[in-house]
Amino acid sequence: MPRFLFKPDTYTHCYFKIVAVNRIAACIEYDGTAYSGWQRQGHIKNTIQEKLEDALSIVANEPVVAQCAGRTDRGVHATMQIAHFDTGAERTERSWVKGTNTHLPDDIAVKWVKSVDESFHARFRAVSREYHYILHSNPLTCGAVNRFRTTWDYRQFDVKRMQEAGKQLLGEHDFSSFRASECQSKTPVKTIQRLEFEQRGDFIILAIKANAFLHHMVRNIMGVMMTIGAGEKDVSWAEEVLLARDRRAGGVTAKPDGLYLTQVNYPEEYQLPVTRSGIILLS
Repeated sequence: MPRFLFKPDTYTHCYFKIVAVNRIAACIEYDGTAYSGWQRQGHIKNTIQEKLEDALSIVANEPVVAQCAGRTDRGVHATMQIAHFDTGAERTERSWVKGTNTHLPDDIAVKWVKSVDESFHARFRAVSREYHYILHSNPLTCGAVNRFRTTWDYRQFDVKRMQEAGKQLLGEHDFSSFRASECQSKTPVKTIQRLEFEQRGDFIILAIKANAFLHHMVRNIMGVMMTIGAGEKDVSWAEEVLLARDRRAGGVTAKPDGLYLTQVNYPEEYQLPVTRSGIILLS
């Protein structure tokens, strides 16, 4: 059921008219290299949210505010960021997608939109989120094409050690040791449902799924796994860091370049379209 609001009517000269409010879910893909993260930040203008809302507002011919599933950091990418917005504008799904993409820069794209009921919320109705992290292990060079889309490291890594260490983080835990100091989450307790490593040539790919993530949680976990994979710490160090519940025990934060938000899962009742990653290494 659409909701209704009152807004000024400049055409009939009535002070207000009643407008049905529709809630729209959207899937957005972006290369985060050039941006200061997802969230609009007042004096910082170069954000994904700003670019998307400006484009949507042009198509809707009214101000639009978008809320997302996961507020990615500066330099982090997404192949499936989910957002929703409310609007009184009536447009076809095709018109929303084509019109919005016309007004977006080339490194941001809307992949699909779908009308949803007012119970849908991109952040609070998500049941799980999935990230992938691409590590490029090469002793000589990061190459030219992938330098901002993967994280390059000259060290060689033992993927089996990383996989064994990762198993210690599966399940529900207090992840305070992997939490950034500026994290706004109400609780550090999260549930990791999947944590797996795969090697493809020079590339090591982390796939991680949880009900929710803390600020910098994936990058901090990857930092610990890289240290273990490089042989600088024992496999048991992952559990030691976890049990410390202290960020100072966790070592370095991995760079944002190789991190991708790749899936956000919702209850089946919303019947959102299935989305596949456009990144060859993640296919």
